[in-house]
Amino acid sequence: MRGPVSADRDAILANLALVKAERSRRSDDTVLGRKVVALKAFQQRRFSRSYPDLLASERYGPAARYFLEELYGPKDFTRRDAQFEKMVSGLGTFFPPEVVHTVARVAELHALSEVLDTAMCEQLRSAEIAAADYVRAWQAVARPADRRRQVTLSIGVAQTLDALTRKPMLRRALHLMRTPARAVGVYELHRFVEAGFDAFVEMRGASEFIATVQSREDAFAAAIFAADAADSRAWSAGVLAALS
Repeated sequence: MRGPVSADRDAILANLALVKAERSRRSDDTVLGRKVVALKAFQQRRFSRSYPDLLASERYGPAARYFLEELYGPKDFTRRDAQFEKMVSGLGTFFPPEVVHTVARVAELHALSEVLDTAMCEQLRSAEIAAADYVRAWQAVARPADRRRQVTLSIGVAQTLDALTRKPMLRRALHLMRTPARAVGVYELHRFVEAGFDAFVEMRGASEFIATVQSREDAFAAAIFAADAADSRAWSAGVLAALS
C-alpha cells in the first residue's frame, strides 16, 4: 500500500513535468516567453499594491515578502525545480513527511500558476501590459475555478507553514541540514523550505495574515471575473487601483 509520502512524490514529479512543458513552449516561442516574464512582473507589482500594510508590518512583513519573492513574480525557479526533481525519490528521508507534503502543495501551485500564466499570455497582444489588458486576459481565459484553486493552494501552503512552526525541533533540524543540503546539491530547495519556515515563525501565529490574504484574493478574483471591460463603472473600485 502506498503511503502519503509516496503519493506526494508522485504528485511533485507530475507537476514538475507540467512546469517543464510550459517552459519548453516559451523557449520555442520567444514572443510568448517575453510576455510571460512581463506578466509575472506585473502580477508581482499587483501583489505589492494589494498588501502594502502586510509588507510594511514588522510582524507580517517576512511572510508577505516570502509570498512575493518565492511564490509570485518573475524569479527563475529552474534551479530549485531541478533540485526538487533530483531529490524527489529521497524526500521522505531528507525531509519530514509534513515538509514533503508542503513541497507537494508548492509544486501543484507552481504548475497551476505556470499553466495559467501561459494561457493568459496567449490572450495578451504584447509584453506591454496595462490594467485593462490584464483584466481582459483573465476574462478571455475564463477559468475562475482554477483561479480559486490557485488561491486555495496559496492559503494551504501558508496554513501548513504556520502549523510547522509549532514544532520547535523542526527549526533546529532544518538549520542542521544546511550543510548536507549544500553537499548533495539541493541547497536552493532547502533554502526555500527554511526561508518559509522562518518567515512564519516570525509571525507567532498566522491566522490574521491568512485571513487577510484569503479575503483580498477572493475579492480580487470576484472583481476580475465580474468586470466589464467595456464599462469601467462595472469594475470593482479596488481592481484598477491595485493593477495600476
